[in-house]
Amino acid sequence: MSFARDFVTKDGTRLNVDMGDDGPPVVFLHGLCGDAAQTREAFPPECGFRRITVEARGHGASESGDLTKSSIATFTSDIADFIEQELKAPVIVGGISMGAAISLRLAIKRPDLVQALIIARPAWLTAFAPENMAPNAEVGRLLSTLAPDAAKQAFIAGEIGQRLAADAPDNLASLLGFFSRQPIGVTAALLTAISNDGPGVADDEVAGLSIRTLVIGHEKDLIHPLSYARTLAERIGNARFAEIAPKTSGRIQYVADFHAAMRNFLTEL
Repeated sequence: MSFARDFVTKDGTRLNVDMGDDGPPVVFLHGLCGDAAQTREAFPPECGFRRITVEARGHGASESGDLTKSSIATFTSDIADFIEQELKAPVIVGGISMGAAISLRLAIKRPDLVQALIIARPAWLTAFAPENMAPNAEVGRLLSTLAPDAAKQAFIAGEIGQRLAADAPDNLASLLGFFSRQPIGVTAALLTAISNDGPGVADDEVAGLSIRTLVIGHEKDLIHPLSYARTLAERIGNARFAEIAPKTSGRIQYVADFHAAMRNFLTEL
């Protein structure tokens, strides 16, 4: 069970806040072009903690605002403002993919706000525009230049689409959904901007983190390499690594493993 409310940023952009369960808050953030449905699925039910998902600008039921401001830094600033205004800091913060990058940046730039950290299926280490984000950038490019159906067919027939079909079919399925994600202009802008972005943190800052951290990763995912999850778990001094079943092996097991990893971490805090 969940309910939603609004949060208005400092520049007047209305963001949707989706909440569920009772207990101490866990700010748990979705991935690029995702929404609170993604975090609802991944967050363990009846774990004694309350999931709070602030849908990023241009995502879910949130307003887009000025699309030129779409960046991991802006999204992180919005989360910092939300925690300062609505919660008693520090709190547990985490997320999936883009949400993981936002959480990592927040933990480094605003350590006063973050009690513990959950990094799930990271798509970035510290570099901007990593090669693994090229498929998202290509979808954004095609949507900016072609009609959605033509863009989709071009992607499927292209080198990236063919490689994903063979090696990471779940990634391909997610990306194909973006070709019908409305508004198309917002989707194209987000995919282009965020794919070429990064968390804006340095390797030594990551290594300097000392808060308790859970890092989750799995195989058969070209956009969220398992090696990224392992690397972050090794760099962060107080981190635990959990490898879960990939979606391609069955979504039920993927979700069950995700729940178990998070539940075990949360109950030990």
